[in-house]
Amino acid sequence: MEQKKELRRQFEAVPVEAGIYEVQNTENQKIFIGKTPNLKTLNGMKHILNVGANNNKELQSDWSHFGQDAFIFTILEVLEKSDDPSFNEKKALEQLEEKWLSDKQPFGERGYNRSPKAYQRTQAHLRLFPFLVDPI
Repeated sequence: MEQKKELRRQFEAVPVEAGIYEVQNTENQKIFIGKTPNLKTLNGMKHILNVGANNNKELQSDWSHFGQDAFIFTILEVLEKSDDPSFNEKKALEQLEEKWLSDKQPFGERGYNRSPKAYQRTQAHLRLFPFLVDPI
C-alpha cells in the first residue's frame, strides 16, 4: 500500500507538459505522430490500445496483431510555455504537431496518420466544433 502511495506522489509531482509524441511499430516501421496537452496521458493511450478501443483503426489493428512489445512511444518535443499573456497553448501545440507531421510525413505506407488533406479537414471541423475530441 505504501508503494502505491509513493508511486502516486511521484506521478503527481511530475509537471503537466504538453508535447508531440511518436508511436513507432518496430515490425513494419510505420509511425503515428500525435499531440497531447498532457504527456502523462500516454500510458492511457497504451491502455486504450490494449483494450482495443483506439479510434485509429489501422493502428489498433497492428497493435492487436503485433502486440504492445512491437511499439515504441517517444516524446519528440515538449512545448515550451510562455508567460506572454497572448500565448495560446492549444494553437502552439497544433503548430508544433504540423511541423512534425510535415517533417516525418507519417501518411499512407509510412504511417498511421491521415493524409494531409483529411487531417486539415479534421482540424477545420474541430475548430467549428471544439467540444469534439481530436481523433487519433
